[in-house]
Amino acid sequence: MRLKILGCGDAFASGGRLNTCFLVERDAQSLLIDCGATVMIGIRRFGVDPNSIGAIFLSHLHGDHFGGLPVFILDAQLVSRRTAPLTIVGPRGTSARLHALMEVLFPGSAAIERKFALEIVEIDPGAPVSIAAVGAMVRAYEMKHESGAPSLGLRVESDGCVIAYTGDTEWTESVIDVGRNADVFLAEASWFERKVRGHMDFVSLSERLPAIAAKRTVLTHMSPDMLARDASEFAGCIRAEDGMAIELA
Repeated sequence: MRLKILGCGDAFASGGRLNTCFLVERDAQSLLIDCGATVMIGIRRFGVDPNSIGAIFLSHLHGDHFGGLPVFILDAQLVSRRTAPLTIVGPRGTSARLHALMEVLFPGSAAIERKFALEIVEIDPGAPVSIAAVGAMVRAYEMKHESGAPSLGLRVESDGCVIAYTGDTEWTESVIDVGRNADVFLAEASWFERKVRGHMDFVSLSERLPAIAAKRTVLTHMSPDMLARDASEFAGCIRAEDGMAIELA
């Protein structure tokens, strides 16, 4: 199993990076964590079979994190000829927001008859939820980021590995719970030290990394402020790049 970064950019494609999208490749059905508006560019660019993806996990409902779903679903119907079920896991409000987004972008697409089953599972912070389609357990944590619906940190366990992800958030103690002892901890680091409402700065994160104790911390969702800095300033952390692959097991 491995983690492949199909996009690690912010909402404004800083540094030419694609929107957030992480692929967890498994021998069985793979899964996506977030599905930003550029998802199909990442899938095509990095040679991913979209039909190998059995589930999509969403941290929150901003366009650079879930805006690629309409095109992914339409590609599944019209191009990739999907027949296997697809499960979408997201915060409360996912079903309604996805329906609205599909109708805005492609009128009539939300109600079209599909050749595959589409299941939407809405989760709350708290107990883990089993997603049988990809053999995974996911636990959600409440984050601090306004998105018109709950914004979640996600802790996904599959095939004996834990992939943790902050989503977008300013510092909150829940970040420690999300990332604790994870095999890979995907952490937003939009700014180096500047405090911006709803977003994390690297200094605030780095001070708590010993308490989090993840095996690997990968910095993502970086602004030009972060991208302009030398990698030596992020000692102990990996700076994400589109196309990067990290072996998990």
